[in-house]
Amino acid sequence: MEKRQSLKPRILMGLLLALLSAFVYALHYVLFRDAHHIFIYLLGDVGFLFIEVLLVTLIIHQILSEREKRSMLQKLNMVIGAFFSEVGTPLLRHFIGFDRNAETISKQLLIDGKWSDERFDQMERVLAKHEYQIDTEAGDLAGLRDFVVEKRAFLLRLLENPNLLEHEAFTELLWAVFHLAEELSHRPRVDDLPGPDHQHLSLDIKRASSLLVREWLSHMEHLKADYPYLFSLAVRTNPFDPESSVELT
Repeated sequence: MEKRQSLKPRILMGLLLALLSAFVYALHYVLFRDAHHIFIYLLGDVGFLFIEVLLVTLIIHQILSEREKRSMLQKLNMVIGAFFSEVGTPLLRHFIGFDRNAETISKQLLIDGKWSDERFDQMERVLAKHEYQIDTEAGDLAGLRDFVVEKRAFLLRLLENPNLLEHEAFTELLWAVFHLAEELSHRPRVDDLPGPDHQHLSLDIKRASSLLVREWLSHMEHLKADYPYLFSLAVRTNPFDPESSVELT
């Protein structure tokens, strides 16, 4: 019903414009009695109409779409940067404590300014094959619960951002972290959980951790290419580097 109502004004506007065009041509004929002149310009205008459609719909529209897409991606990268500053980087430190196999990739994720695009691509393939051995009793589960529960409101605000629809991987990551926060929030005590609960939380942490590490790598590559000063800080606060220090030496 709403769609039909929205089409009605457009149809009326189209009919009105067509009638006005016919009226002007009729007035021209009444005043000058020159049908030959009318049809010459009419055919010329119709012929140029196809060029106009080409210019507007295929070229100008494409340029505007690319500009809008770049602007949207820039805003999205700002959102991702805020996420890692507020949640992502501290959360990685928590997750590393649960992965008994973390050392195999931690040494390979000591990113610096010498990393090339090929090195980032190679590391992405390594992460795709990494086996996360999550043990909820190996890390600080209570600390993880307190952290993610505290950040639930922030995660919800990020999920409300419509630009995230253009970044499925990051949206999936947010949902994985938010689900983990929901699971932990319903467990006021985590020091005496039964075995099935530990297994379930291990799967939730594994899902969120694998998505987070890959998104972190992609974010680091973006910072290195476009924001060297932010990349410098990210390198000095690398959660995979036990000797990282924000202080410049």
